[in-house]
Parts: sequence; structure tokens; C-alpha cells
Amino acid sequence: LYAERENKTGYSFPPDGPWQNELEDSFPYQATNDQIKAVNDVKKDMENEKPMDRLICGDVGFGKTEVAIRAMFKAITSGKQIALLAPTTILAQQHWRTISDRFAPYPIKVSLLNRFRTSTERRTILEELKAGKIDAIVGTHQLLNNKTEFNKLGLLVIDEEQRFGVNQKEKIKSLKKSVDVLTLSATPIPRTLYMSLSGVREMSLIQTPPPLRRSIKTHLSQMDNEVIRTAISQEIDRGGQIFYVVPRVEGIEDVALKLKNMIPNMKLIIAHGQM
Repeated sequence: LYAERENKTGYSFPPDGPWQNELEDSFPYQATNDQIKAVNDVKKDMENEKPMDRLICGDVGFGKTEVAIRAMFKAITSGKQIALLAPTTILAQQHWRTISDRFAPYPIKVSLLNRFRTSTERRTILEELKAGKIDAIVGTHQLLNNKTEFNKLGLLVIDEEQRFGVNQKEKIKSLKKSVDVLTLSATPIPRTLYMSLSGVREMSLIQTPPPLRRSIKTHLSQMDNEVIRTAISQEIDRGGQIFYVVPRVEGIEDVALKLKNMIPNMKLIIAHGQM
């Protein structure tokens, strides 16, 4: 696939237009240097006639989606359609809302395809996609069914590719052949990372947290009630919330009781998959 893509001539996107600058200025936050570099890398790839295949790697909340939004807008204003593929219904919904909000001032039609769409709605979306009436489609693996046909797909954005199954990945591969592809991931699997490091795919790293955002710290220690009590108390004192995850459902009430005894003023609820 990669050798085939290497030899193919893709679509060379034109340079940024005035709308692109307008959209980028409407970003409500201060873009970090890593974000700006990633955006420039992506644009350079898009303007090249070789089909783009770039991985954007960065922690949750570090602004990968904004990089994708700018790339999508560039593709749409150049007369192409874009598809954003997300592994879960909730994620697809979130992306759809964000993109719809950012693209609201422009004549761009954004649609969402997931399992909550009725068969009539689904049929209408697929017809409009084929006719080129939809500019941006956000969807779960529903997008990968055999009935999906694009009028002029120019950019495929894949969020957390490693969370798709083998069959879905095969479909993604067939879509990938000649369009520009942008993959977003907080936790790329070793193969994806290896491909990026060996130069088969390009990679941009977003390592700078946005202003006022702390990077996530992970500590591994032996079970120690005092450490647990301190950590939970600190989080409650700052008005935050805590997830206390246990490996199995049996014995979950005992753990809850132990925590309640440790910190009596804590509001605590239990939730698990067998409820």
C-alpha cells in the first residue's frame, strides 16, 4: 500500500486563501508552537502532489483536533470533501459538534453518520455524500460500509486508528490509496510508531501542553492507604473529582466502604458494567 501510494500522484492543494486565515484567527485559544509547527507540516504535505500520510501524536487535550480542523478547512475550501473517522459514537458526536461550531460562519455542510441515525437518515446522507452536497462527514465505522461513496474525497482524518478492528482497517486501506491521510493519536500502537520512525509515514509531535494545562503525571507505587488518602483529599480540596478503578466487580462494596471510612466527608458512588 505504501509503495503504491509513493508512486501515485495525489491532489496538490492550493495555498491558503483569506478564509483560511479568518478561520485560524477564530481559534479561541493561543495555539502552542508545536501546534503551529504541526499545522505547517500538514499544509506543506497537502500542497505537495504526493499523497500525504502524517501521524499527529500528542496527549489528550494538547490540541490535535485543531490541527485537523485547519487541514479539513483547507481541503473543503479547495473544493474537496473530507471524512473524519472516529472509533466510538461519543467521540464522533464530539468531533461533529466541534467542527460544526467552527465551520458555522461558512457555507459548509457537515453531517454525522452513526448507529443512532435512522435508516432513512442514513440513506439521505449517503446519497448527498455521493452527489457532493456534503462537504464534511464525521462518522464511526458506519462510514466504512460498502454503500459509502464519495464524490470528491480529498482528505481522510482518522482518530485513534489502533482502536479499529482488522476488517475496518482493511476498508481504511482501500480508502487510503490516493487521498491525503491524517492520523491523530495519543497512544499510537508500536507498528504505527515504527512506520513513522522508519520514515514510511511522517510524524508531528505535539508535546507542549496548552497554557494553564498541566501534563499528566503517573505514579506507580505499592498499595498504601496513606498515599491514597492524601491524593484523594488533595483532589477534593481543589474541587476536583476522582475515579477509583478496581479490577473486578466482586468486592467493590468493600473497597467503597474502606474509602468512605478513610475520608468520611466524601460523596461516593459505585458504577460497574453489571448494573
